[in-house]
Amino acid sequence: MLQIDFDMIVFREGEAYVAYCPELEVSSCGRDVDEARANLKTAVRLFIEQTEKLGTLDQVLQEAGYIPDGKGGYTPPRLVVTESATVAVGS
Repeated sequence: MLQIDFDMIVFREGEAYVAYCPELEVSSCGRDVDEARANLKTAVRLFIEQTEKLGTLDQVLQEAGYIPDGKGGYTPPRLVVTESATVAVGS
């Protein structure tokens, strides 16, 4: 069984919570943080299963920054920093 590690960012958008995996550009949502997390895990699993069926899993993962570990798995890329920032625009 292949296990894929990924980063997860959760943010609020209106009344919903959105969970996003930046490496794979997959997202899902839920009514609360836990539901959004669970839905993203399902979405990533389905994405991985589909790319595997299409025969493009290795290509997709390598394009996303995953490195084959030589044992049939992959070493994931990792977010280094996430933070909020502000910029001034205009006069």
